[in-house]
Amino acid sequence: MSLCLTRRACSSRRHVAASFATTLACIAALFAAPLTAHAAPKGTLVFCSEGSPAGFDPGQHTTSTDFDASTYTVYNELVQFRNGTLDLEPGLATSWDSSPDQRVYTFHLRHGVKFQTTAWFKPTREFNADDVLFTFNRMRDPQMPFRKAYPSTFPYFSDLGFDKNIANIERLDDYTVRFDLKTPDVIFVRNLAMSFASILSAEYAAQLSAAHREADINQLPVGTGPFVFRSYQKDALIRFDGNPDYWRPEDVKLAHLVFAITPDPAVRVQKLASGECQVSVFPRPADIEVIRRNPALKVVSGVGFNVGFVAYNTQHAPLDRVDVRRALDMAIDKPAIIRAVFAGNAKSASNPMPPAQWSYNDTLRDAPYDPAKARALLAQAGLPDGFEITLWAMPVQRPYNPNAQLMAQLIQQDWAKIGVRAKIVSYEWGEYNRRAKLAGEHDTLLYGWSGDNGDPDNWLGALLGCDAVHGSNVSKWCDASFNTLIEKARSDANLKERTALYEQAQVIFKQQVPFTPIAHSIVSLPASKRVEGLVFSPLGSHRFDGVSLQ
Repeated sequence: MSLCLTRRACSSRRHVAASFATTLACIAALFAAPLTAHAAPKGTLVFCSEGSPAGFDPGQHTTSTDFDASTYTVYNELVQFRNGTLDLEPGLATSWDSSPDQRVYTFHLRHGVKFQTTAWFKPTREFNADDVLFTFNRMRDPQMPFRKAYPSTFPYFSDLGFDKNIANIERLDDYTVRFDLKTPDVIFVRNLAMSFASILSAEYAAQLSAAHREADINQLPVGTGPFVFRSYQKDALIRFDGNPDYWRPEDVKLAHLVFAITPDPAVRVQKLASGECQVSVFPRPADIEVIRRNPALKVVSGVGFNVGFVAYNTQHAPLDRVDVRRALDMAIDKPAIIRAVFAGNAKSASNPMPPAQWSYNDTLRDAPYDPAKARALLAQAGLPDGFEITLWAMPVQRPYNPNAQLMAQLIQQDWAKIGVRAKIVSYEWGEYNRRAKLAGEHDTLLYGWSGDNGDPDNWLGALLGCDAVHGSNVSKWCDASFNTLIEKARSDANLKERTALYEQAQVIFKQQVPFTPIAHSIVSLPASKRVEGLVFSPLGSHRFDGVSLQ
């Protein structure tokens, strides 16, 4: 039988009798094909994740638990970070331009990108400008029909001030989109590489609207990313398949990806050792050496681009007073926490961002640990007998805090020495975030941050800016002088001037103490040695594009 019979283009028997030249061309195509083809995805990788996502619409959420299960599997952004780095690379936009005044940004979109086919959606067209407009207009315009039918909040979008600063989004043609801003924003493109800016399908949204099922956009995701969402069993499993139509086919090396939701770190280690999962997350510091001694396992690790902290709700008395916050701050024994909670795998934090971040102000120092002085400060504030507050502790391990319950207990003991009686409170992770960010129910709160885009604004603006008070600014702190500095820095293209502005902002932070930075942790990602292509991300994400099983 002719080799040509294995090719659709040459499959009929009449091709065998075709001209000699045609036959040679057909055979040449057969031998050339393996040089450009990609190996078929194979195997099922099980990832022992730490918690259940609050949903699968990245625009509505802010934690890496949510983004791991959505952005880094199902979706793409216009621009994205090269895996393992803070360097930008093209995503669904192949290139972009900005005006000299940094107020107009034009994105040139990729051709030939397909949205995923699922049991609930079958696309009839490829990705184009309409999808970009839908994605951002639903966050920008509360009167948009889809948004009115499905009321929702977009915390990152508002934390960054995008809801106020984007004046218009225009479709110039099928593959060109222009954003017009009210004020200059030199980090606009870098912010669009963040997870909240993942691109959704306008056609899918229209289908949901027609069926009056708009809320499904957060439960049954459809994107252009390397994995197709198949099913979710709450608090148990999330199942994905490799995307056969992914626009970067070389990055899809797994046939199936499963998130095994396993909140208990001890159980995650057991599953990893037994082969029930091939990648785990957030091991307890004491378990890392045990994992390294196992010949079947490895640890991918690096210095985390993160900060863990205890936030003071500055809208709750007496925490609205800086002298009270300073007393609580100097009563915390950070070295003891780093020894007990991190087993030494962290560095003490003084600033609201890590030392690796450019513009970090290395002249700032912590107030010394001094319970006696802290108690005296409270007495001067008219609180000689202390007071009662709540101290919220996360129910899950995070890259910046491997054991929030233990940290809360240590801080509780520290504050008891100065007469402050803290009641430890916890909720399910999604509820924890909702109650803290939207309602501000906490008095004090253990929280933290892993950098999203490599820019200082991602720490100072997202965590402490006035626009973020109802979002990631869990201290609910809005200082006019501080806010003026970071807003000016967003519009200044001069790196030296931006650095000076951010350094000044950090001085105000240190004086006002909206939260107490605790630690910058070292992050470890345990995995089976069968896993290849797994990359440590300074952004705290867990990506499986390009990952394979041997």
